[in-house]
Amino acid sequence: MNLGKIEWRKYAPLTLMLVFPFLGMIYAWTNRPDQEVYRLITAADEALPFVKLFAVPYSIWIFYIYVCLFYFFKKDLTVYYRSLLTYIVCALLCYLIYSVFQTTVPRPAVIGTDPLSELMRYIYNRDQPFNCFPSIHCFSSYMVMRMIWTSSFRSKWNLTLILGMSSLIIVSTLLVKQHVIMDVLGAILLVEIVVPLIIMLERVLGVARERENSTFRA
Repeated sequence: MNLGKIEWRKYAPLTLMLVFPFLGMIYAWTNRPDQEVYRLITAADEALPFVKLFAVPYSIWIFYIYVCLFYFFKKDLTVYYRSLLTYIVCALLCYLIYSVFQTTVPRPAVIGTDPLSELMRYIYNRDQPFNCFPSIHCFSSYMVMRMIWTSSFRSKWNLTLILGMSSLIIVSTLLVKQHVIMDVLGAILLVEIVVPLIIMLERVLGVARERENSTFRA
């Protein structure tokens, strides 16, 4: 491959993903119990087993989101921008909720020295048991699922891969006891509120741009 012939300018929109480290810093700042902490756990959550195997899909979540965003960038810039903006808005709304309504999920003791147990301990040690409602893992996984489902480039294969992987990650949040069912429902509701608002904003801006262009031509 001749790197000199690559049109680097067309990849400039990918630099917008540099916002992720800054969002991560905000997350870390809110991930502490500075107030009363609530529990949204239900009998259904208590009935779900703790399954260490699901630590694998849980831990690769952010890399999966990066891959999906890059795929959207390659297929349709509008979907890429919409996905990235949705993630940013939803994440900021989550941080706002965490700052006034902090929740936690009881964690089971991790027994064993096998790789899955070590991975599970790493997950627990890296992330404090707060910032649960709504789930960032879940809203972002549901978001890419929703984006591919409504895209013009959906196919049997990308639908199967993204819907399958997103569903696996969402389920993993429950089975590694990082989130409860209310966290998942809150995440889905958040996306369903934010995405239509962003689409509405796109249409308003599009109409305004068309009027501006028509005035300029006149």
